[in-house]
Amino acid sequence: MTGQEQSTTVGALPEPTTEESSVPKTLTRLVWLLWAASLGTLALRGLGGDPWTVDGVVAIDGLTAVMWVAVTFFSGVVHSYSRRYMAGSRTMDRFFGRVFAFTLAVMVLVAADHLVLFAAAWLAMGVVMAELIGHVDGWPQAQASASLARRYFLLSSALLSVGLATLWWATGATTVSGVAAAIGTVSPTVALVAAGALLLAAMVQSALVPFHTWLLSSMTAPTPASALMHAGFVNAGGILLTRFAPVVTVEPEFLLLILVVGAGSALTGKLLKTVQTDVKRKLGCSTVGQMGFMIMQVGLGFFGAAVTHLILHGCYKAYQFLSTGSSVEQRGPTDEGARRSTGVVEVAVTAVTALAGGAVFALLTGKGTALDGGLLLAGLVTLTTLHAARETVSRTALPSTVRYGAVPLIFLPAITAYAMVYRLISALLAGLPAVGTHAALTPVHGLVAAAFVLAYVAIETGVYRHSQRLYVALLNATQPPSETLLTATEDYNEY
Repeated sequence: MTGQEQSTTVGALPEPTTEESSVPKTLTRLVWLLWAASLGTLALRGLGGDPWTVDGVVAIDGLTAVMWVAVTFFSGVVHSYSRRYMAGSRTMDRFFGRVFAFTLAVMVLVAADHLVLFAAAWLAMGVVMAELIGHVDGWPQAQASASLARRYFLLSSALLSVGLATLWWATGATTVSGVAAAIGTVSPTVALVAAGALLLAAMVQSALVPFHTWLLSSMTAPTPASALMHAGFVNAGGILLTRFAPVVTVEPEFLLLILVVGAGSALTGKLLKTVQTDVKRKLGCSTVGQMGFMIMQVGLGFFGAAVTHLILHGCYKAYQFLSTGSSVEQRGPTDEGARRSTGVVEVAVTAVTALAGGAVFALLTGKGTALDGGLLLAGLVTLTTLHAARETVSRTALPSTVRYGAVPLIFLPAITAYAMVYRLISALLAGLPAVGTHAALTPVHGLVAAAFVLAYVAIETGVYRHSQRLYVALLNATQPPSETLLTATEDYNEY
């Protein structure tokens, strides 16, 4: 109990006493206009040619155009959704102003060429997102979550500043393009210091383990803000490493470090998700794992795959958050056992679909057809398809013939579409320096592949559930600071 007397009124929202504000409608229309303009920019960039530049300030290249389209689309959806979701809120105009400001900050970030402008946009993006997390002024838990997120984001900005300052000092260049051109003249030690600072900044912003606490504490944000956070904000780590690809690829060993960091977060995020009981927390842990996959792809040298992943994951996660209200599952206590079957036909259909999916991806992208890091990428696609196909065929709501026939008919075209999007984005990024640097196979890649297979088997068979110590460790790792949690349901009456 809260110790306070509260009166709860159930019924229709009170009629507004003042004329409806035009801010939400205006900003919603404006962001969709930005999306249309971004589509035009992407179409023109697809024709090729050098980046459009304002000398020493901004550079509009393929990465800029792709991210402008993605960010304005996500923002347009959130703006449109929020007009209903935030209806009746006294702070509706402020909310829309912050969402629009966040959109502009990201657009500046992906176009910035000057190091100071890049750092300023990175800082602005974090400050605005922290304000969205703590949008409700009188909610102590929301303010505590915002304060925690703000500290993490300031740490990320400080690490980024260290990396950029090191690069400026070592190269004398004040632009991203200048750093890319001069990085070959920098000593390996200095380059690794700068690359390490950039990697840590990306890890914080993308909520990779062990910096995931701020993301799991951010559930006080309005649902549209959570959608924007998980669809756009956390992707900044991938954008940062792609933009500074010449720095992070200067030493092959550093790419291996990025691979291990990403793999650790991908596997941990998957395990953390298994102990969650509420929809939003599950989605949060899923994002931790998915951002790990994104960073893994950077570690393999497949920057196009990383950008493709962050865009498609953004679409999926935005939809998941905006539809959380309809995600309450209703089933009887005996339905769980009826959802899974382990017949020979199920195993055969699942295995064939997974192998065919990996083969389709390899043939369409050329990744996995040679002895390089592409083998691991294609293997992860195969393993992901295996997991998704098994989840589908093990549900017995439909006749077996329908389920078994639908799995390859759905998954193979989906993988084809993914591979084609990957090829398109890779073509748009082709002019960026160092994005074509692919990692050679090493024993580390084999260990990472083995870890994923073992984790998959452990989760699918439920072996990991037998360890109470592991369960407690996973549960503790997902517990946000106590001041960010609601401990009494009565608190919801006011917020």
